[in-house]
Amino acid sequence: MRIFHLSESRYQELSELPESMPADGFLWIGLPRREFELHLGTVQQRLLRWTGAQLLDLHVSDLMNQQLPSHFDYTSLYDLMVFRRLAALPGTTPGDDEPRTAAVVDRALKAIDTSPVGFAVFDRVLITVHPGECTLRDYFATKLGAQQEGRDLRGSARLPTSPAELMLRMVNHMVDSYLDLRRLLTRQLTTLQQLLLDRHSQFRDWAVVLVARDALSKLEDTCEDQRSAVQEWIDALGEWPIGDEHAERERELLRVRSRDVLEHIERVLTHVRRLESSAESVVQMHFSLTGERANNIMRTLTVLTAIFLPLNLITGIFGMNFDTLPLIHRDTGFWIAVALMVMIALGLGGFFWRKRYLSTHQ
Repeated sequence: MRIFHLSESRYQELSELPESMPADGFLWIGLPRREFELHLGTVQQRLLRWTGAQLLDLHVSDLMNQQLPSHFDYTSLYDLMVFRRLAALPGTTPGDDEPRTAAVVDRALKAIDTSPVGFAVFDRVLITVHPGECTLRDYFATKLGAQQEGRDLRGSARLPTSPAELMLRMVNHMVDSYLDLRRLLTRQLTTLQQLLLDRHSQFRDWAVVLVARDALSKLEDTCEDQRSAVQEWIDALGEWPIGDEHAERERELLRVRSRDVLEHIERVLTHVRRLESSAESVVQMHFSLTGERANNIMRTLTVLTAIFLPLNLITGIFGMNFDTLPLIHRDTGFWIAVALMVMIALGLGGFFWRKRYLSTHQ
């Protein structure tokens, strides 16, 4: 568990949960899912002392559920956001020098992680429940420290002023982290396309194709759940009670950030659908190429049959049991028949070649 105190100009990590709420700013408590389960009683007691409210049992179950899709819920005292991240598991991204094979594609596609991160947003307290490694929490802990010292030259140099703003920044970072996953997906699907469209390969790894389509379908469902959750959050912002000018300005800033997150999710969803359509198109092209190869083989066999048909006719005629057949009793009759058959074969072969019936390029 890590506890942070943030205000407009101060960022400090605390060693333990404070007995009382600080005079200014807000508290951010980030902890892994297992640790949240172990310290639930202590966290609930401190929340009751700080805010006069506790997390509902249903929301506690949502925060500890590893299979829950992205969704949003709210009460009169706090909001609950569960947001599934999109990322590749550490150590599973193939290297640039690794050979592009179906096995590598299969391993990379199965390594996509969509673990949920839970946010309980009070007026002055933010509780984040992470998967075991807590990379998001540690990243923002370092980033906020760099912002306070003026060393962070990326993004906003201002510390978040409310739990809702920090929550939106973290959600936005999770959506933007899809960029790395997008590169991985694009590279692996390109490899799969090359394997499918290679004329000289006998592609039989159809399980990889099914894994790719399943992974893209799951990503699309995840993005749609993310979009619904953020849209519900935006709708809930409009139902907040009207406050003073500062509160309204803060709410307008939250609306802007929320719409920005929603736009990023839409772009991710569009890209996932484009990849899904591309994968489906390549499968159809593979079957078209397979049909084309079968047609080329049948055309070649048909041409060879047409060439040998008159040759079989000649050999059949001279194989009849008659004594008065032409050339049958001449010493040169055999060679004349052979020469005739060779000329016919060469003539028909040249004719079909000019017609491109024997060519692999149409």
